[in-house]
Amino acid sequence: MTALVEVSGLRITVDNGRREVVHGVDIEIPRGGTVGFVGESGSGKTLICRSLLGLLPPGVEVSSGDLRYDGRDLTRLTDSQWRGMRGTDLAAVFQDPASYLNPSIRVGKQLAEVLRVRLGLGRREAKQRALELLEQLGLHRPELVYGQYTNELSGGMLQRVLLAIALAGEPDLLIADEATTALDVTIQAEVLDVLVELQETTGLTLLVVSHDLAVVAQLCDHVYVLQDGRVVEHGPTGALLAEQHDPYTRRLIESHLAFGVEHARNEAVA
Repeated sequence: MTALVEVSGLRITVDNGRREVVHGVDIEIPRGGTVGFVGESGSGKTLICRSLLGLLPPGVEVSSGDLRYDGRDLTRLTDSQWRGMRGTDLAAVFQDPASYLNPSIRVGKQLAEVLRVRLGLGRREAKQRALELLEQLGLHRPELVYGQYTNELSGGMLQRVLLAIALAGEPDLLIADEATTALDVTIQAEVLDVLVELQETTGLTLLVVSHDLAVVAQLCDHVYVLQDGRVVEHGPTGALLAEQHDPYTRRLIESHLAFGVEHARNEAVA
């Protein structure tokens, strides 16, 4: 597979350059692949993702390194160029879907508006495409969901609506940053199944970010383990679960055995 995303020597500082929190990270995401970032809070996972989206908070910046998306140098993009890329080339979903949706506007209208802006669809076309997306993401009775407000939907349904919005512009890369963390186990499994199906049917490239190794093991072909702003180990998921070279990775896997990693590890050893 050819690389869609290439990160080399990435360093990120906070407090307006006074403190470095990501230290020379190298990452490659192949086109059509599913790559996972796993690590504890504060390991640098989200900051790396936000650097790929051009959405670092004030006072946080890329101090050095090379970030390329499909050969384009992301460190040189203007605000206008970033706006043109987000949603159409690359998109993201985050942990709390309700905070990214307007509670006073019906969710279907919000999705249709994104389609009109990003794809230039007319009002009727946008509604039809919105209904198709909602159905594709496993929402039964999409016509009903289209007319509902956020307070009328469950967390799992809201996350699927947010996925529909993220996919509205038909991006090549979807970043799922702790996208299932707030969901109960059953709903989490359903959303993960939707992501797998999307990746298989559309060729979507997925970057899955989680502190939960079981989630990453279930979805990803290749895993990067991060600790304190560094990649301490990476490799194909099966190989990494079967044998770890870094003590932190070993501890991480041992602490997650009760949460679904054991099955994946046994398959890798078999």
